Formats: sequence, structure tokens, C-alpha cells
Amino acid sequence: MVATSGRTVTVFGGTGFLGRRVVQRLSHRGFPVRIASRHPDRRNSQPGRDDPQLQSVEANVHDERSVADALAGAYGVVNAVSLYVEHGLDTFHSVHVESARRVAVQARRAGVERLVHVSGIGADAASQSRYIRKRGEGELAVRAAFPDATFIRPAVMFGSDDAFLTTILTLLRRLPIYPMFGRGQTRLQPVYVEDVAEAIGRIMQRAQRPSAIFEFGGPRVYSYEELLRAVARQAGVASHLIPIPIALWHALAWASEMLPSPPLTRNQVELMQIDTLSSPELPGFSELEISPLSVEAILQAMLSNSG
Repeated sequence: MVATSGRTVTVFGGTGFLGRRVVQRLSHRGFPVRIASRHPDRRNSQPGRDDPQLQSVEANVHDERSVADALAGAYGVVNAVSLYVEHGLDTFHSVHVESARRVAVQARRAGVERLVHVSGIGADAASQSRYIRKRGEGELAVRAAFPDATFIRPAVMFGSDDAFLTTILTLLRRLPIYPMFGRGQTRLQPVYVEDVAEAIGRIMQRAQRPSAIFEFGGPRVYSYEELLRAVARQAGVASHLIPIPIALWHALAWASEMLPSPPLTRNQVELMQIDTLSSPELPGFSELEISPLSVEAILQAMLSNSG
């Protein structure tokens, strides 16, 4: 393992869902961490805000000078910036391709030794899905600028303050009938966000150059329907699931996108038709000696804390 003292790691998106957990894991390993985000003030309400190992800096991944300043003197960088709904200048291309390239180019110029880029399972520059295609193009752009970069591809992440599991739980509790995307047969492998953060911490601390691509999925593969029933069962909720044709979801999303903050987009509907499973041919948690936690285990803890 590398000595961590004095080896600063810059984390872009360090106040986000995954990013702030990566910051904690790196700090626990002795890395001084530079938390780079457009809203550094968000850290004021987070644990560890008085830790001298942590430094918050304002940085915009769309701005070259801003990125360069955040990387000055850094040993490593983690790009955990992500976008799921496009709005204004924040598009899948500007965030996942152009900004990803910008971070990688500036990291190379700054002499950064380690770059960890967070992408997503299924990233493919040839995909028909714009989101997945831009994730794939982003990986290609990063690799061209920083050939030794390590790519992290998590499945859909869940945690105590997520927008995935907590949303499903809330809707199951409130709706007498739960509308499914299609027949609910899309397969997914939800992964605990803390496990992904721990993996990134271990990768950054490794002395040897890590594998180029890691894919992280949870311990169980579900169909969408199976996941809904598992969550309902754990929460003690009677689940009445009905299939809704994808064509209708697309129509609803199209109408939703006319709103200032759309609750549903056509991109989200599109993604709900695509399986997101980790590849057995790529390294994952086992290579890092991590046993990922299940949805059921974390959900039980969430329910206990809320009860």
C-alpha cells in the first residue's frame, strides 16, 4: 500500500451522494482530501467538517482554470461528478464527456499519479441510449487523455439518503397500486453506496497499478418486480403491482419534460428497459476483498432508524 500522508486527493463532486462517502473513506486512510464542488458550503452540515485533513474548494468542472486550480499539487483525483437529468448547460455530453475529458487533461498536466473516474455499468459509446452512450464516450475521452486511469462502473446505488430505494419505499407506502415499468422484468443488481466508496478508497491506496475497469454490483440480481416485492415485504407493506406499457411511460415522460423540474424523463424510462448487471469477466468487489451488503440488510437498518 502507498503511504498516504501528504498525498492529497482531489474529489470532484465531493459533496454528492457517492462523493462525500469517498471523501470519508480517503480521509480515514490518511489522505488529505480536497473536496472540489460547485457548492462547497454544502459540507458545512456534514460530519467531519472540522477535520484539518479536509479542504473544501469551489470548482466547476465546466471551467478549465477552476479544474486546474483544484488539481494543483494533488497526488490523485476521483471524478465522482454525475448527471441523471439534463437541465440548461448541464447535459450528458457536457458533464460525462467534455468535463470528464477536462478533468483528465488537467490531471495529466498537473502530474497527478492516480485518476479514478466513476462511470456506470453498461457504458458504451455505441449504445442507442444517449445516457449510456455519453458515459461510454466519456470513458474513451478520459482514457485518451490519461491512459492509466481506473474506471469504476457501479450498478444503481442505494443508501440511507438515496433517490432510489427511499423513493420506492415511499411510493409503496403511499400508493394503493404501484405502477411498474412494463412487466417489471428488467434485471438490476443494486449496490450499496458505502461499498462502492470503500472500493475506491482501497483502489487509491493500492501500491500496484489497479486494473483498468472495475464493475460493482450487489450480492443479488433482481427483476424490477422482484425488487419491489422484496422492499414491500421488508417494510410490511401490501404490494399491488400493475404493469404499465412502456409506450405510456414515454408519453407521460414527454409531458413531464415540459415542466421546469420534470419528475420523469424519457431517458429514465429508457434506462428502465436496460439490464444493469456487473460482468463476471471484469474485476469487482472480490478482487478488493469486499463482501457487498444486500438491499435487505440496509433496508432493515433504514426502517429501524426511521421507526
